Amino acid sequence: MADTRHDAVDTSAPVLQFRGVTKVFPDGTHALSDITFDVRRGEFVSIVGPSGCGKSTILRIASGLLPASRGDVNLADDNIGYVFQDATLLPWRTVRKNVELFGELHKVDKEELTRIAQDAIDLVGLTDFEDHHPRRLSGGMKMRVSLARSLTLNPGLFLFDEPFGALDEITRERLNEELLNLFLSENFGAVFITHSLYEAVYLSTRVIAMSPRPGRLIQEFEVPFKYPRRPELRFEPEFAELTGRVSAALRGGSQ
Repeated sequence: MADTRHDAVDTSAPVLQFRGVTKVFPDGTHALSDITFDVRRGEFVSIVGPSGCGKSTILRIASGLLPASRGDVNLADDNIGYVFQDATLLPWRTVRKNVELFGELHKVDKEELTRIAQDAIDLVGLTDFEDHHPRRLSGGMKMRVSLARSLTLNPGLFLFDEPFGALDEITRERLNEELLNLFLSENFGAVFITHSLYEAVYLSTRVIAMSPRPGRLIQEFEVPFKYPRRPELRFEPEFAELTGRVSAALRGGSQ
């Protein structure tokens, strides 16, 4: 099966660079130690590690919500999509109005924003739900609204902080498929935080394993499986072998 990703991707310049990034909080908590990695457009990089190892701190530093204590963070563009575990929708706004929110804050022309928002809604499979309020949506549909809202700004980099962690397994797997379709069609770079090693391997071009706090990168794994990926890949021996290697690295890093 042909890899539809690499043929169209310019990998010459990273959309995100961490160089020797360390984070120590004012209370003395040493969260991260000497984090170095790159992400390019067309790369999907998952970060896995034990709770409290600083995975979410990496995303907050990447987004500019937190400063690094030491080291350099370089972004090709300030236009970043950030998707949290909680969809963070405004309950009084409809799906359409929630999706339009970021465009409104960026002063996008109203007519253009209407078109862009509808395109994003269609892309995430919420056509005909434009006038629904969040209380009428399932957990999976709320996450689709969150994705669509960020897509309106056409980000070159997406940051995902365990976006599917609170969902049931069937919904989670379905959203994995939909996210991969978006990744292939929109060609963004992605940093994805998850506690699921199966999810990390299934989605990613690379998986980064982290140690307990202070979090450091202990091993990177290239994921060799071609895109698009079939759901049945999860049950193949090669998939299980790679997932086992990631698990072993995490266990070794916890010693």
